[in-house]
Amino acid sequence: MAGLPGSIIGAGRDFRGKDPAAQPPRQPTLKCPECGASKKLYKDGLRYLADGTPIQRYLCTRCSYRFSDPSFKGRNKLQYVQRAQTKKLKPPQPIHNRRICASDGGAINMTSVETRQEKAQREGTRLDADVKGKIIEFLWYLKKQGLSEKTVSIRVWFLKKFLEKDGDIFDPESIKIVIRKCETWDNSTKNLAVQAYGSFLEMLGLSWKKPRYKKREKLPFIPLEKEIDALINGCGKIMGTFLQGLKDTGTNPGELLAITWTDINFQSKTVRINHPVKGHNARICPISNAFIRRIKTLPKKANNRLLSNYPTMHTSFQQQRRRLARKLGNPRLLKIAFTTFRHWKATIEYHKTQNVYHVKKLLGHKRLQSTEIYINLEQALFKEETDEFHVKAVKTLDEIRKLIEVGFEKVDEIDGFHIYRKRK
Repeated sequence: MAGLPGSIIGAGRDFRGKDPAAQPPRQPTLKCPECGASKKLYKDGLRYLADGTPIQRYLCTRCSYRFSDPSFKGRNKLQYVQRAQTKKLKPPQPIHNRRICASDGGAINMTSVETRQEKAQREGTRLDADVKGKIIEFLWYLKKQGLSEKTVSIRVWFLKKFLEKDGDIFDPESIKIVIRKCETWDNSTKNLAVQAYGSFLEMLGLSWKKPRYKKREKLPFIPLEKEIDALINGCGKIMGTFLQGLKDTGTNPGELLAITWTDINFQSKTVRINHPVKGHNARICPISNAFIRRIKTLPKKANNRLLSNYPTMHTSFQQQRRRLARKLGNPRLLKIAFTTFRHWKATIEYHKTQNVYHVKKLLGHKRLQSTEIYINLEQALFKEETDEFHVKAVKTLDEIRKLIEVGFEKVDEIDGFHIYRKRK
């Protein structure tokens, strides 16, 4: 301390030369009285007392609990009463006592006009806060019902979409008009919107006469195998691995993203689907050597998951698909989605086997009616198919294995030679 100048270190000052008494008092950390969270709070409008005194309101994003500023409770009640009385006894502004004449000779009191405007502003603030709180409450309500993360996010998205289109989520008739005017939504999307709003009304304990939109049956787009292979080979390492898995297994994208390293049997070349989506059965699907080679190049993660989450993969796929479509000059690639691989796999499998029960088991369908659509797809896709084949005659096991891997089928065996063919 001897080397420091006395002008800096003085009586009642710290080592920085600042007076501790002059520093503002440290504010206590605000916490949710329900769950104790301190970093999951945001301001949620104001609450007004009878005399118009505003109090800050907060909303906990962890437990959806709304509460007022607890520091207000600790104020001196006498000072508060004096301030309220002073505010009440304050003389009104001159403009409030004036009367103005309307065109019809009538008159209104400006005091009542100002009161209505202030009341409307306060009610609007509370309305916005109620909407935000109800959306968060709706999110937690869906999670408590045991719905998947994807289903929860979709239903909350619809609720926010209603608000963007000037719909009143507390008025079912307003939501009916919003859904009907969405021309870009097909009937399937509108049915999902009706289902999402029905869940919201169920949370509120209300009911409504929901509109019904008849689903239009249409055949999905089935690309060529060379277009699928071009998309797989043109994407990055992780995305290419994911697309190759969709091509081999025909699984739902969410089912493939849920698999772990322990679900893969490298010896039997199969993968277990232990997390089927709604309406599907658990099953075992065969995989190709190309998929196995790609899997072995992936890093192992701490959660044992093979791939990342769906939103990240979906955004990355859209970017890479757009780039490849422009690079290869093939706009048909833009029509290929994750579910397109499932449709393609089912159509090809039925064409090879002509066994709808085999396709039903491969896809994990619980009802045969869900699989019968691929019969019509196969007939439409291969209706004008020619009878020209590539024919190979091989003798060794290594040659047979190579032909089977590229899609050749055995048709006969002559003088020790195995005859294989593949449609051109």
